[in-house]
Amino acid sequence: GQDSGVGILSLRSWALWMLGYPEAALVDADHAIRDARGTGQSATLMYVLANTILTHIWCRNYPTANAQVTELVAMAAEKGAFLWKAAGILECGYLLLVTGKAADAIQTIISGNTAWHSTGSTLAGPMYSSLLAKAYAELGKMDDAWRCIGDAITAVETTKERFFEAEVHRIAGEIVLKSPQPDAAKAQEYFQRALEIARQQQAKSWELRAAMSMA
Repeated sequence: GQDSGVGILSLRSWALWMLGYPEAALVDADHAIRDARGTGQSATLMYVLANTILTHIWCRNYPTANAQVTELVAMAAEKGAFLWKAAGILECGYLLLVTGKAADAIQTIISGNTAWHSTGSTLAGPMYSSLLAKAYAELGKMDDAWRCIGDAITAVETTKERFFEAEVHRIAGEIVLKSPQPDAAKAQEYFQRALEIARQQQAKSWELRAAMSMA
């Protein structure tokens, strides 16, 4: 298990970012890492590293995210913590995607997904399926992109895991626009759905992304 106070602090960094407070989110992420190191517990540190990597990616603090991915994967390998190693690989794939390395991102996310599912976990399925779809679309592999975004939308409905739901629909809209025959009206429907979900969740950062895509 993990130190609950430190773990909650790392997750609050997600909430603050989604509410539209990136600077406060980074303060919580840094505080959580510092406190996790202070516990001397590897389980707590791996949990907090995995959570705050996402905070840094969303805040576009990519060097810190990269350093934490490297630390997480190495520590998890040393401790035989297969779940956290898989999480680190998936987050490495996310980082590769947002830094313009779509082909590498695809291979890394697929590898991470295989390792993640081998532990029995299905958490974050909508997020990583949609990120894989985005990577395929950037490489022009539209059949794979639509397959993966379909998996993401289905996963949201079956698992009820909704924290990334607005982004799933926004990415679907982007895929429409990257298609050989773009359909602006269909893309607009996806972006509008993303906006509605973000507003319902009071997730200002997801709302801003959807609005920018719509514009």
